[in-house]
Amino acid sequence: MTRFLALFALVTALPAILSAQTQSDRCHLDVPCALGDRSYHVKEPDGWDGTSPMPVLIHFHGWQRTGALPVQHQRISGATRRRGVLLIAPNGQRKTWNMWTPETEDVQFAADVLEDVRARYPVDADNIFLSGYSYGSIMAWRVACDRGSDMNVRALLGISGTISLAEDCAQAPREARHVHGLKDNVLDFPYGPGGDTMFPASLWRDRLDCTNVQTDGGDWSAVEFLTLTRTEWQDCAGGIKVTLDIHPGGHFIPHGWIARQLDELLGRTPVYP
Repeated sequence: MTRFLALFALVTALPAILSAQTQSDRCHLDVPCALGDRSYHVKEPDGWDGTSPMPVLIHFHGWQRTGALPVQHQRISGATRRRGVLLIAPNGQRKTWNMWTPETEDVQFAADVLEDVRARYPVDADNIFLSGYSYGSIMAWRVACDRGSDMNVRALLGISGTISLAEDCAQAPREARHVHGLKDNVLDFPYGPGGDTMFPASLWRDRLDCTNVQTDGGDWSAVEFLTLTRTEWQDCAGGIKVTLDIHPGGHFIPHGWIARQLDELLGRTPVYP
């Protein structure tokens, strides 16, 4: 009788035990997903049904930050969660990235993260985006430069940071977009010869075989205190486009910038937030 009661207690408690284990093992927000001795953070979009494939934005954090920040950041996760996009935020070793030279261990880590995400979630393979801010933007450029084709990157969304514009990238994303402030005093605006403000787009214009024909995309803003000026190069090989947004401010993620890029790339009417 005692043995029966003990077995009955175990059976009745098993669902609660399994549920607790599932919840504790499930990585989300500030609970990172382990990948070997590395990790990354995840933020699912609002209202996801649990089965539909999702576009993915891999966003690399800035210097001395971790992936726990982007998944809580209004200008990053606030944009992805409202647009059905799965946000992935890898953790850099020692809170930074190894991105100054080609094919570093962090480039392989980024590729491994995407494969691990595919094993955990249904992914829309045609809509994989790379993004980053500051040092994280340099890392996003590096991954796009080294593995953009292999990872089938739909678009690079760089914010206030680039690799050397003299690099000869082995690969490329299918589209490149960048934003930078003219008064950035952390990672200075990369002016070209003669103070050319179009220079930050030069690497991708060359790599994606764009002509010198540029289109004035006009001014736009998501908040009244910041106006961005857009220039586009639409005459590129394979219908690819390169976009550069410039603003008069410093080193920050402009309000609504990521949201607008995702809206445009996903064929939505741009809204804020």
